[in-house]
Amino acid sequence: MIAFAALLRRMWLLLPLVVVGCAPDRPRADLVFINGAEPESIDPAVVTDQVGMRVSSALFEGLCRVREDGRPEPAVAQRWEISADQRTYTFHLRPEARWSDGSAVTAQDFANSWQRVLDPASGADYASQLYVIEGAREFNEGETADFARVGVRVKDERTLEVRLVNPTPYFIDLCAFATLAPVHLPSIERWSGQWIKPGNQVGNGPYVLTSWKLDDHMRLEINPHYWDRAAVAMKTVEILPLSEPNTAINYFLTGEADLIMDKGMVPTSLTATLKQQSWFHTGPFLGTYFTRFNVTRPPFDDARVRQAFALVVDRSRITEKITQLGERPAFGLTPPGAGADYQPPPGLNFDPERARRLLAEAGYPGGRGLPRVEYLYFPKTVEAHIAVELQAMWKEHLGVEVQLKKQEWKIYLASMKAVDYQMCRSSWVGDYNDPSTFLEMFISSSGNNRTGWKSSQYDDFIRQAAAEPDPTRRNTLFQQAESLLVAEQSVILPIYYYVGVQFYHPERLAGVQANLIDDHPFRCMRWK
Repeated sequence: MIAFAALLRRMWLLLPLVVVGCAPDRPRADLVFINGAEPESIDPAVVTDQVGMRVSSALFEGLCRVREDGRPEPAVAQRWEISADQRTYTFHLRPEARWSDGSAVTAQDFANSWQRVLDPASGADYASQLYVIEGAREFNEGETADFARVGVRVKDERTLEVRLVNPTPYFIDLCAFATLAPVHLPSIERWSGQWIKPGNQVGNGPYVLTSWKLDDHMRLEINPHYWDRAAVAMKTVEILPLSEPNTAINYFLTGEADLIMDKGMVPTSLTATLKQQSWFHTGPFLGTYFTRFNVTRPPFDDARVRQAFALVVDRSRITEKITQLGERPAFGLTPPGAGADYQPPPGLNFDPERARRLLAEAGYPGGRGLPRVEYLYFPKTVEAHIAVELQAMWKEHLGVEVQLKKQEWKIYLASMKAVDYQMCRSSWVGDYNDPSTFLEMFISSSGNNRTGWKSSQYDDFIRQAAAEPDPTRRNTLFQQAESLLVAEQSVILPIYYYVGVQFYHPERLAGVQANLIDDHPFRCMRWK
């Protein structure tokens, strides 16, 4: 094993231009964490990316919360009952649950916050997560403007009743997800778009936001009214939005940061060395790296072209040459084992000859006549290497020159949301342990679809699976949907299943544990 000091010396030799920041003009936080980028948003109703959810989940807490092992446990709801038909949940809120201004968290706060998510004017991409609730889809899609028709009832100040469309085995997991956390409506009414800023933000999570300097840092301090504050060891947390892996690792090696939890923070030139260190940790989780096609723009409005591009990608070249962390090549969207006994159906294996035939059938023999094609990604070293490798494969096997287009994180997210691209780098991390967290993303009404693809057949498969009580039949319906998405229509191009990465010293820092949803709450962390 390479000693810590030796690795540090090697880092400085390899990376002479990386400058570690000067000491900040504020006290060091109990925990300094490196996030992979500046969050696009931390509003629970709006946030969709892991970078933002890490912060949002520290500021706002739902009926349930995530434990260190990634499983849900009671939070604002101290207990609940489930009806015999498994469709009605009655949640009892703990009396000590408070907002950070000291006011009580009530059942009405949850009802109002869920209505805000489902309001068509909100544009919440994750609104479809609430479609398991009676009337939620109809309200979100504008079929009714009466929220009283949604299956959410405030029985009294501390009792919330939720009626589901069908039995939903993952509903408690969903209650720990950021989108279902309540927000403080009086603050939003008072401050409007500035409600999330330090000094204005009122939350009910373990932390409050006390400082936010864009592209520099965010600082969280313990919420003095948090119901479980005695169990929170890290009273202050500083979050650094560093996207350059070499800079981030230098911060960690020199002790300016305590924790990194980002798959993109592993420089390919140092992967083999880092894997030998006791503070470098990996573990499988429910996440998939893939490419999205914009099916509304030529040439990817033709499924044969999309299939051709998918058929010439040699996934093992990427996992063995670039990522090198033991990732498994992916031929489906849903990782094997997501939910009870689910296995993704066969996808499109490496087959350049078939790819060239399909491209010729679509009118582009040898790639001739193909419109200009761009691949969109964001600036991280590993992303650039993957983009270049994909570009080489498409040139080698199809004769197609693909232009690479790089955008900063927030701009990239905005482009993907607006479906303003031809092909783009993408990924998805499961919000809970069930195939639906991956496959519901591509229903026609999902704000996270972001491909321009709509299929009534696909929607029917997902709808039938949601209503199917038999696990085997349910999995079959999901497999039919996934086969349509990945193989028949090739709306996306799966590349590999993720391996989670955490940098921390296990002899010093506790409370960080690899888990299937790659969620690591700050409130669980403590120094030994």
